[in-house]
Amino acid sequence: MQIKNRQQVLTLLTIAAVALLAVVDILSPPLVRLWNSRAARIRQLRADVKEGELLRHGGKSIRSRWAQMQASTLTNNTTLAEQQLFTGLNHWSQLSGISINTVTPQWKQGSDPSYKTLECRVDAAGSIDRVSQFLYDLEKDPMALKLQSIELSAHDNEGQQLAMGVQISGLVLTPKEPAK
Repeated sequence: MQIKNRQQVLTLLTIAAVALLAVVDILSPPLVRLWNSRAARIRQLRADVKEGELLRHGGKSIRSRWAQMQASTLTNNTTLAEQQLFTGLNHWSQLSGISINTVTPQWKQGSDPSYKTLECRVDAAGSIDRVSQFLYDLEKDPMALKLQSIELSAHDNEGQQLAMGVQISGLVLTPKEPAK
């Protein structure tokens, strides 16, 4: 091969290599980002399909659990709802043996009209065993209650008698009004 031909071939190869490198540097990053975003989208869609399949197969149990939760809420009648809560408090205090001093109910309506809450402050006294039994009974009951806060203080010097203040919140689902 002649020197001139060799120089032309090497020049052409160098130009082709630089052009190929430029194309790879210019086209590669957007293509890699596109590939990665599509792969992430496919992973997300597969996860969504899997979750949908699980929900579809568990639909009956989810509906029965929701019906059970709805049945556990307090009634929509304010007087009856307060009576339900008072009956529950009376029952739990009898089971545990604590003495309830005061019960202060208060209704709260948030910005969502589909539910309201009956917040109740309960002041009671008893031994640590009785207080813990009361709280256990309250928590395990199926009634839709949430224990917001608990305040404990010793009622005597030895700490055998405790004074307890409990903030309880009961859920009331309000039915939707039919469209006119």
